[in-house]
Amino acid sequence: MKQGVRNILNNNIASVATFCVLTVSLLIVGFTGVFTYNINSFVSGVEDKNEVVIFLTDDADDIYIEELGGKLRSDENISEVIFWSKEEALEGIKEDMNDAEDIFGYIDENPLPDAYRIKIKDISRMSSTLYAINSYSHIEKVKAPYDFVNILTGLKSAITVVSGIIFISLMLVCFVMISNITRASVETRHREIIIMKFVGATDGFIKIPFFIEGLVLGVLAGVVASALTFVGYDRLVMLLSTETTLFSAMGSSGFIPLDKFMWQLAAVYVAAGALFASLGTVASVKKHVKV
Repeated sequence: MKQGVRNILNNNIASVATFCVLTVSLLIVGFTGVFTYNINSFVSGVEDKNEVVIFLTDDADDIYIEELGGKLRSDENISEVIFWSKEEALEGIKEDMNDAEDIFGYIDENPLPDAYRIKIKDISRMSSTLYAINSYSHIEKVKAPYDFVNILTGLKSAITVVSGIIFISLMLVCFVMISNITRASVETRHREIIIMKFVGATDGFIKIPFFIEGLVLGVLAGVVASALTFVGYDRLVMLLSTETTLFSAMGSSGFIPLDKFMWQLAAVYVAAGALFASLGTVASVKKHVKV
């Protein structure tokens, strides 16, 4: 371990280069992951705002209405069930049209139906869920936002595919960058490795200091990348937090708070930096010990 830390100090130019490439690589992948996480959260927030209205026929009695409510609540794909009586519906219309009270004086009987308002958990299964509901008796009509669901489902699929491709591509690019810089760092000490090998040093004795060196640099890069991500994300959220019109219109509260993923992201940064740097360094040393 002493030798590994000493190698970092003695080869400061190579160490700084490795540290910078590691930090930049982690930042690229990290910001892409955070951005994708926010996009998926935004789409999921919009998805949660879906509402289906089930209108009942006039001959549905109270017992049946209660039974239907139990069936709806037992459905695993329904997250919320609210009964909306015809009286509540009429009162709601009166409140919305408070400047036309005279019109309601001519209505002797409430013409509105009783209804259930439900929310679907997984909108990709909305069709099958509503098909089952339509099979129940005393269902007059089911009003659902099919166009909205089709657009949102297509959007989720597109985001998943595109973000997956971008994320994997960036991972490969960053892995190549890290491998190249660690290989270059080891190449500068090729003569040192050969001499150690000729005087009897074992492969493990040569590799372990390089492993420690990569591990330390990877952990430091992960810590710095975490700090830069937190500061950058916090500033970005503050900058865009005033632009809430779009989020409100789409039914979303905006960006995910930093404390929701801060420690998990830091752990991933440190673990990824340590893993890539240490294994990349050892892999680069491997060919030099074969003399």
